[in-house]
Amino acid sequence: MPRPTASDVRAFEAHATDADLDDLRARLAAARLPEAETVYRAAPDPRRWEQGVPLADLVDVVNYWRTGYNWRSFEESLNGIGQFRTTIDDLGIHFLHRRSTRADATPLILTHGWPDSIVRFIDAVDELADPKDAAAPAFHVVVPSLPGFGYSDKPATTGWGTEKIAAAWVELMGRLGYSKFAAHGGDWGGNITTVLGGRFPAHVLGIHTTFAEGPPGLTTDGLTAVEREWAEETRGFWRHRAAYAKQQATRPQTIGYSLVDSPVGLLAWILDKFAEWTDTEDSPFETISMDRVLDDVTLYWLTRTGASAARIYYESHNSLDPELRVDVPSAITMYPRDVEKCPRPWAQERYRQIVRWRTAESGGHFPSLEVPEYFVKDLQEGLAAVLDAQR
Repeated sequence: MPRPTASDVRAFEAHATDADLDDLRARLAAARLPEAETVYRAAPDPRRWEQGVPLADLVDVVNYWRTGYNWRSFEESLNGIGQFRTTIDDLGIHFLHRRSTRADATPLILTHGWPDSIVRFIDAVDELADPKDAAAPAFHVVVPSLPGFGYSDKPATTGWGTEKIAAAWVELMGRLGYSKFAAHGGDWGGNITTVLGGRFPAHVLGIHTTFAEGPPGLTTDGLTAVEREWAEETRGFWRHRAAYAKQQATRPQTIGYSLVDSPVGLLAWILDKFAEWTDTEDSPFETISMDRVLDDVTLYWLTRTGASAARIYYESHNSLDPELRVDVPSAITMYPRDVEKCPRPWAQERYRQIVRWRTAESGGHFPSLEVPEYFVKDLQEGLAAVLDAQR
C-alpha cells in the first residue's frame, strides 16, 4: 500500500454558519445563571475566585460575547495563515501551516493543550516564520489541532493518547516534506513534545517545552529552596486544585453534556482555568484580551468539542512512561505562575541533553498569550541553542 503523501493534504477554510452564530447569541441571551458566590469581595482581589468564576465577571463576558465579539475576525486570521486537513489512522487532523520565506528555515511543530487550542499560538506564527530580526532563526510552522479539538475529527474509539498523537505528528510532518523537525509545546503539548523527543530521535532535531516532568520517585534532597517550593506547589496543585482533571479523566462524557449544550457552562469551565493559571492579580484579562479567550471558547462551542477534548485526560492522565528518556537536545523554560514547575535536577533525569534552561520573570500557563513577545524571543533562542547542538 503506497505511503500517503502531500497529495493527501487538503486546504481547509473555517466558516461558521450564520445560523450557528445566531443560535449561540440566542442561548447566551436565554442563559439561566446561579446566584452570586458567597465569597464576594470588591475587585481587584484574587480571593474573589475562591469558589470559581465570579458572577459579575461572567455576566460581563457573556454580554460582550453576545453583543460585541466578532468571530469572523478570528476566522479571517486562521484562513490568512493557511489551514489544512489530512487523515491519519482514519482520523481527520486539522492544522495551520505557514511556510517561511527564508531558505534556511527549520520545520517546527507547535502543540497546544487544554483548555486552549490552536489559539495558543495564533499570535506567534508570523514572527516565528519570518522574524523581523534577520539574525533570529526562521521556521516553517505547523500547528495541529489535537484529536477531538477544534477542526480535527473526534475519535470514535479509545486509543488516541499522547503516544499515538506523537506518532501521528511524525506522519503529518513527513507528509509535508519535513522528515526532520523541531518541536515545542506546553501543557498536553509539552507532554506530547516530550514523547516526540523520546520516541522519535531520528526525526526530531530537538525540543523546546514549558512542561517538564522528571521520572517518579525522585527525592527533594539537594534541591534549592526555590526548587523545593516548586515541588511543593506542584504537589499542592494536584492535591487541591485538580478536580477538573479528575473529572475529565474519569467521567468526560458526563461533564461533556454541559460543555456541548451550554455556552455559559463551557465559558465558565474554561475561563476558570485562564484565571487560575495566569500570572495575574485578579482577572485573566489583565494579560490576555477578552477577544482571545472568546476565540478559544467559541472554537470549542462551534465545533462541539467540549466532550471530545476532555477525553484526552481519560486517554493519557498520568500516562507518561516512567522509563521514557529524551536524548535529543532540549531547551526548557519554566514560567513563575505555571501550575507545574519541575526542578532542573529532576528534569535532567529524563531530558538528558538540556542545552538551555531558563526561568522567566513573569508569565503563567499560557505564556504565548500572556507575554507573547518574551515567549517568541525565548522560543527562538531556545530552538537556536537546540539547532546549534545538532551541528
